[in-house]
Amino acid sequence: MEAKKILFITQEILPYVPESELSVMGRKLPQSIQEKGREIRTFMPKWGNINERRNQLHEVIRLSGMNLIIDDTDHPLIIKVASIQAARMQVYFIDNDDYFMKRLMATDEEGKEYEDNGERAIFYARGVLETVKKLRWTPDIIHCQGWMSALVPLYIKTAYKEEPSFCDSKVVYALHNDELKQNLGSNFGNCIAYKDVDSSVLKDFSADFTFEELNKLAVKYADGLIMAGDQANPNVADYARSLQIPILEYPGENYADAYADFYDKVWSEGKNG
Repeated sequence: MEAKKILFITQEILPYVPESELSVMGRKLPQSIQEKGREIRTFMPKWGNINERRNQLHEVIRLSGMNLIIDDTDHPLIIKVASIQAARMQVYFIDNDDYFMKRLMATDEEGKEYEDNGERAIFYARGVLETVKKLRWTPDIIHCQGWMSALVPLYIKTAYKEEPSFCDSKVVYALHNDELKQNLGSNFGNCIAYKDVDSSVLKDFSADFTFEELNKLAVKYADGLIMAGDQANPNVADYARSLQIPILEYPGENYADAYADFYDKVWSEGKNG
């Protein structure tokens, strides 16, 4: 059984941000999957180092305007869009003045990690899901790539599980080599709260909540794990094996066919399970 609609929730995409393993994958994978006849939607954060004029981003007014409450504070959700003409691919951007405007990606200009990276990931995850709801699109597979997408599996399987857009979706988490050094902190449990989600979802993890634990939380609620980096954390893979979820081992540079087959496997097992 083929998964026909794939939602890519990624962290970086060329040419909007500098070249990296993640940004190259974010650029090439959706195009490759689209060329296989699948329908796609692609999202990334509107990092502050993205040149809006050069890349021709514009706000989508009908999708913007919602406020997301994180730790009792309202944060306006702004949606922008641009096109990669060569790939015939549209990219949606999640933006917010507090979390993204005039700010870089994981670290500031001096290389120091932002204290609120955990909150930024929460805002991004919820912002994407709210936007997909407004688009009235129903993905078969949700592909999460990079730590910024790590909260998506949790929210899909809890707060959004009854939503028509996601009730049948299967979530695949792609584990890369990227890594945060700084813990996400004891207040992360308060920030994560939304609908039926509260700090109790972190009860099996440490109070400081490390980057490895963030990835394990993603895996706990995912339907499949892709070892997308050649140096991806093996402890996370072992955790996935303990949960007996499907794992795609690192497929090398010619990954598109392996990913497409893995999507179909996860989708079929979900429908037959």
